[in-house]
Amino acid sequence: MLHIDNISHVISFGFVHKDSPFANPEYVVIGDQSVIDVRETKLMIDGSTIGSHIPFYFGPRSPMLYVIQHGYNGVQRYPPNELVYCVVRLDDIIKNDINCLFTDGHPLNYLTVFYDKKDLTRINEIIKHEDVYTRYWNNEDDRDLKRRKEAELLVLDELNPKFIKGFIVYDKTALEKLVNMGVNQDKVLIIPEYYF
Repeated sequence: MLHIDNISHVISFGFVHKDSPFANPEYVVIGDQSVIDVRETKLMIDGSTIGSHIPFYFGPRSPMLYVIQHGYNGVQRYPPNELVYCVVRLDDIIKNDINCLFTDGHPLNYLTVFYDKKDLTRINEIIKHEDVYTRYWNNEDDRDLKRRKEAELLVLDELNPKFIKGFIVYDKTALEKLVNMGVNQDKVLIIPEYYF
């Protein structure tokens, strides 16, 4: 998920790291800066940090999106039509041997397990579709659901724009803005249910 103002750069250069020579100097950061800061320092078993990876959620309506749309916890509030889902296929990640890890929950939670890219072939055994696609995560009978919903794919390599299979937006205004940036309209879906 990105701010819509970042999309023109992404369709030109792909997903790049902040220290890349192709980094966007006008990149609009969304999310909780305190969480971003912790991710920059949290070491993983390979010696890299969580923050050195490009993160992707496996499903829509993440708890972080809720915070961003409502401006909670000191996070800058953005309306839904300024937020864009970038769709990447796991099959492409596997076939192209992209350097990545993935988690079975929020990467900063102590219960979360990290998996190597070779485990992507059995991801459906590790991450449950109903967990990452659940609309609501506050469940007295399953207090671990929120953590599992926030499972992530963590890509270490920069990701070429050819891997972007499509975009999901909130409304026609957002779709038109993407088309004006040069995105093919056939690659954009309007799915307001993926927002709060």
